[in-house]
Amino acid sequence: MSIPSATNDLSIHQSPADRFEAEAMPHLNSIFRAALRMVGDSARAEDVAQEVYLKAWQSFHRFQQGTNCHAWLFKILFHCVNHDRRKWLRFPLLQDSEVVAEVNLAYVEPIPERLTDDDILLALDRLPADFRAIVLIVDVEEFSYKEASQILSIPVGTVMSRLSRGRKLLRDQLGEVARSYGIRKAKG
Repeated sequence: MSIPSATNDLSIHQSPADRFEAEAMPHLNSIFRAALRMVGDSARAEDVAQEVYLKAWQSFHRFQQGTNCHAWLFKILFHCVNHDRRKWLRFPLLQDSEVVAEVNLAYVEPIPERLTDDDILLALDRLPADFRAIVLIVDVEEFSYKEASQILSIPVGTVMSRLSRGRKLLRDQLGEVARSYGIRKAKG
């Protein structure tokens, strides 16, 4: 005869809203940060994060308690971002004249002495979406290869391959940025 643990016994008596609050809400900042890195705009990232939590709440009855809620939310996030991208590609925000003006206006920034967080984030944003997603999930959010595979619905081997290529692209971009600043490899 097994005796239910105190935590399991308490979770049985929690309302769905209380369970959702306890399991999903602690990951809100992480979901927003990832959405911001993926869509590149704070307002759109807020919309995407809100959509993730709406969809999570609507399907929370299917979430298996005791599994990785963070990974489950990231899977929803990637579905929402892909849907958001398709929607924004159908309705571009910039008019042709705005694009021309944006491309032709140039601002020369002063040269810093070392790489900044912004340099790293810009390099991450310049990665192709498939590679950026893997680097974001594995290196930034620290999911395992298996969890990343489940979140993106791709084989583990594809995760490893894209991660390797994504890291190399990121390394190359950061090397170019460092060289443009006059930063050289450390001798040793």
